[in-house]
Amino acid sequence: MKKIKLFDPVIGDAEQKAISKVLASKFWASGSGVGSVSEFESKFRKYIGSSNCVAVNSGTAALNLALSLSDIKNKEVVLPSLSFVSTAHAIVLNGGKPIFVDVDPNTLCIDPEKIKKAITKKTKMIIPVHFAGMASNMKKIIEISEQHNLTIVEDAAHAAGAHYENQKIGTHGMAVCFSFHPVKNLAMPSGGLISLNHKNFKKFRKILQAKRWCGITNRSGAYYDVKEMGWNYYMNEFSAAIGLVQLKKLDKMNRIRRKIAKFYDKKINIEEKIPLEDGCVYHLYWIYVKNRKKFRKQMTNIGIETGIHYNPIHKMSMYKQNRKLPITENAGKNIVSIPLHPNLTEIELEFIIESINRFS
Repeated sequence: MKKIKLFDPVIGDAEQKAISKVLASKFWASGSGVGSVSEFESKFRKYIGSSNCVAVNSGTAALNLALSLSDIKNKEVVLPSLSFVSTAHAIVLNGGKPIFVDVDPNTLCIDPEKIKKAITKKTKMIIPVHFAGMASNMKKIIEISEQHNLTIVEDAAHAAGAHYENQKIGTHGMAVCFSFHPVKNLAMPSGGLISLNHKNFKKFRKILQAKRWCGITNRSGAYYDVKEMGWNYYMNEFSAAIGLVQLKKLDKMNRIRRKIAKFYDKKINIEEKIPLEDGCVYHLYWIYVKNRKKFRKQMTNIGIETGIHYNPIHKMSMYKQNRKLPITENAGKNIVSIPLHPNLTEIELEFIIESINRFS
C-alpha cells in the first residue's frame, strides 16, 4: 500500500543539478556566508521586500539570534503556547521569561486581545507565530507594541511567501524568523533566515553575521577576533543552492497549496478547520476531530499520514505554568494536520476526503 505523506518536498532536475555543482566545486560551506548563501540572502530579501536578510542553519537558530538583538534578560516575552517549542526555548536561552497567551479560535494565531491582558511593566517583546502559514493580526499587534514600546520578533517558520494586507510576511516586525526545514514550503536539508526591518539593520546584520559564526569578527587571513558569544549557526552551500531553486518556484507551489485548501474546504464535512484566506500559504491544513487517537490510527491503517501541531508548550514539564488557555488546550487535544503539499494527486485528495468524511 502506497503511503500518502503528510509532507513531501517538491524537487526536480534543477535541485539535482544545483547539488552536483556544489559537490564538484568542493566549496561546501563557509562561516563567513559567501557564495550561494550570500546569493540566497539577497534574492530572498528582494522576494519579501525587507531591508536585509541573514541566513542561518535552522529556524531555531534564527529565533535565538534574532532575540539576542534585544536585551530580554529577566524580562517578559508574550507568545502563543500553540507553537513548536523552539519559540519558547529561544526566549529562555536569551534570559527572558515566556508568557503564554491564548490564540484566536478561527485562525489559531495569537489573539491580540490576550496580548493586551498579559502586558506588565516587565514586558519587553511580543512574538507572533504565523501558525500553519496564516498571518497573525499584525495591524493590531503593531498598535499594541507601539502603545507599550515593545519589540516584535515574528516566528514565520510556517509562512514563507505568505501575505498580510498586500505585504509579504517578513516586512513587519523588527526581525522575522523563517525555517527552511525539509517539510517547509521552501525546503532545504537544513536552513533558516532572519529578515531585518529596523532602522539599525546594517548594524544588526553585522552583529548577526558574527554571532552565526561563533562571534568571529575582523577576520583577516588566519587572524580573527571574538568580542562576544556566538554559535555555529551558518548555512551551508548545499542548502543555499537548493534554496535558490526552491525560491524560484515558491509562489507556484503556494498557489497549488491554496488550491488544495479550497478543495478541502469545499469537500470535507467538518466545520472546525483552518479558514480560507488568500494570504495564507497552508504549510499545514488542520481540522478538529473527535477521538483523535482513533482517527489517526484509522488513517495510518489505510495509508494516510497525519500529524499533531502542536502540544501546547505551557503544558510541557519544562514550561508548566498555571495558566488557563482554553482554546489552545482544546486545539492541543483535538486538532489533526492532514496531508497538504503540491505532490498530492487528485485521486489521493479524493481518497483523503472520503476517508475523513466516513470517519466524521
